Amino acid sequence: MVEPAGLVALFLDAAVGWPDRLYRVVGHPVGGFARLITAAERRWNRPQRSESARRLAGVALVLLLIVAVFTAALAVEQALWAGLGRWGWIGVGLCAFPGLAQRSLYDHVRPVARHLAAGDLPAARQAVGMIVGRDTAALDEAGVARAAIESLAESFCDGVAAPLFWLLLLGLPGLWVYKAINTADSLIGHKEARWRAFGWAAARTDDLLNWLPARLSGLLLCLAAPGGWGCLWRDHGKHASPNAGWPEAAMAGALGLRLAGPIAYDGVLSPKPWIGRGRADARAADIDRALALYVRACLLLWALAGGYAWAL
Repeated sequence: MVEPAGLVALFLDAAVGWPDRLYRVVGHPVGGFARLITAAERRWNRPQRSESARRLAGVALVLLLIVAVFTAALAVEQALWAGLGRWGWIGVGLCAFPGLAQRSLYDHVRPVARHLAAGDLPAARQAVGMIVGRDTAALDEAGVARAAIESLAESFCDGVAAPLFWLLLLGLPGLWVYKAINTADSLIGHKEARWRAFGWAAARTDDLLNWLPARLSGLLLCLAAPGGWGCLWRDHGKHASPNAGWPEAAMAGALGLRLAGPIAYDGVLSPKPWIGRGRADARAADIDRALALYVRACLLLWALAGGYAWAL
């Protein structure tokens, strides 16, 4: 039982987030997952091992993460309810809010628009390079703006809607298992030869955990602004991910933009299809519009969390 814990987590994340000063002193809980995953990858994903052995090791890592994180988070949650009684939801919200990224995402995307508006393309490239995995050194203004908007749309699911969904459904264990698997996917869930076998289980599990939240994210973005519905249904399948296309297509349609398209990773151009039928020359003002849409969609999540608490 989480009752209004989701609202507490959303409020704390929006109000204070995870300040850089705190990050420099104590790091972030996700950093612990990253260290464990990196250590396991170095030890279990040695190139001399067969592909099947590396895939099995990747499955073992995912199971280890799920069992260890679920058990630890459940123990914390039970201790909070035992110690705080009927106010245990406040403690759950306090322990959950670091798993959300409402404010962090906004704070990372906004500087991209600010630098572009000031005409400082190199600074804009550097800022967007902090939130995307593609090559940014050769991006023009439109490429930088599209990259920021695409990351905002996808991360609305990964960083906000999905963690909240699993918090409301399974409490602290649900949220932190999701964050552990999502971290594993970002680190090892790649198609390159080194990670393809070992990261297979992490990537597929992340796809499963994001299946419903991704579709919810797309629907919320469409509700937050008119114009996204047609693009959502028509273009969501154009993305390589079974999930990321939903919020990205909704964002593209709502803003009247074309997103995605050919993208370079590690110097290799990937001929991805365009999502949306609008203009491709995105600008700083379009990032601002995307951020406004993102804020409205987050407020809809607040309403859902409040309705969930009231229904209980």
